[in-house]
Amino acid sequence: MSALPIPGPAPVYEDYARCIHCGLCLNACPTYRLWNLEADSPRGRIHQMIHVELGNFPVTDSFVDHIDKCLDCRACETACPSGVEYGKLVEHARARIEQDCERSWISRVARDYVFRQLLPNPLLIVDLARVLRLYQRSGLQAVARAIGVLKLLGLSERERFLPRIDDDFFYSRHGRTYPAAGPRRARVAFFAGCIANVAFARLNESTIRVLTSNGCEVVVPKGQLCCGALSAHAGIRDVARELAGTNLAVFLREDFDAIVTNAAGCGSALKEYDHLFSPEEPEFARAREFSAKVRDVTEFLAALGLAVKLKPLPLRVTYQDSCHLLHGQKIREAPRTLLRAIPGLEFVELPGSEICCGSAGVYNVTQTETSLELLAEKMQHAQSTRAPIIATANPGCLLQLRAGAAIHHSNQQVLHVVELLDRAIP
Repeated sequence: MSALPIPGPAPVYEDYARCIHCGLCLNACPTYRLWNLEADSPRGRIHQMIHVELGNFPVTDSFVDHIDKCLDCRACETACPSGVEYGKLVEHARARIEQDCERSWISRVARDYVFRQLLPNPLLIVDLARVLRLYQRSGLQAVARAIGVLKLLGLSERERFLPRIDDDFFYSRHGRTYPAAGPRRARVAFFAGCIANVAFARLNESTIRVLTSNGCEVVVPKGQLCCGALSAHAGIRDVARELAGTNLAVFLREDFDAIVTNAAGCGSALKEYDHLFSPEEPEFARAREFSAKVRDVTEFLAALGLAVKLKPLPLRVTYQDSCHLLHGQKIREAPRTLLRAIPGLEFVELPGSEICCGSAGVYNVTQTETSLELLAEKMQHAQSTRAPIIATANPGCLLQLRAGAAIHHSNQQVLHVVELLDRAIP
């Protein structure tokens, strides 16, 4: 294998060799389904990865292109009979690219700002959010769309995926403790995310209400930062490791029954913090301790059981599986169980719900055309259910599907599972 150091543990030959080239992953892979190209399938990418790691081939533009086009949705892991940990392999490949590939100066500047400055810094996130909120509320957004300046700049499609910035930010709730309603059944820490603090404050508040209504004391630890998922997926492992180190210190200061998140992508990263550290590093044992307590909110509530009696919601609802909940965390039934627990709610399965919607972290920004192709197919399936509400379990999916509802004029509302539970609480 290559001797060039990449922070954290590196895959060994056996991790790649576990792929037996059976092809069962092909139909599960969104990019292979689109293009029918072996180089853009999981086994094709693994073939390229191992040759680069062995030093048989350098990191070429072609290699970068095929790896960048991967959504890292990990559907191939669910389909694989050999237990290939594809997510770990592709993240290492991206770390190799980050280290060995000379990107354009524009790309370097953008990536440095987003991954090394913005996401790890709540103050910068707040400053940027205020600028975006001004853009959205002042009428500038409507003008920019109407006169075609966004199209001229090549940003018209990407701009559709911008989250609507909240009027007030969830950061002000950090450091608070919310008591359980009635007898306390559990004491949990809430992981609030990064962008979610400025764009999904209402979702975070709904999550806390649902937890407290079901007998949970909820602590929002002060000092928590971004989970590091986006940095790890981009191959910037040193930043992911630093963020993980901070979160380990913050959340392990006290004893909690669980560390709960409402973001499937965050949860998958938090549960795999030990992947960022080698066993001989002191952080490894703490990462194992931390990850053992992480629970997606749907996973946690389904296991705990709902204590509050819900009021009827006479709604027809379908559900889109979040990739990092279904394929990353192997959680399928929990969100469906919770939806079916709401009286009067008619649940209908979404055809192809296990296929990625095209959000995939920042994929809808970096690979917008492909993302829109996947979204178009997803919205076609969603409209076939005749459900006015699409539920999901990840903020990124919420943004993507809401953009899809607007682009395809489906007139469907997109909500997180806990938002529906919150509506059903008397």
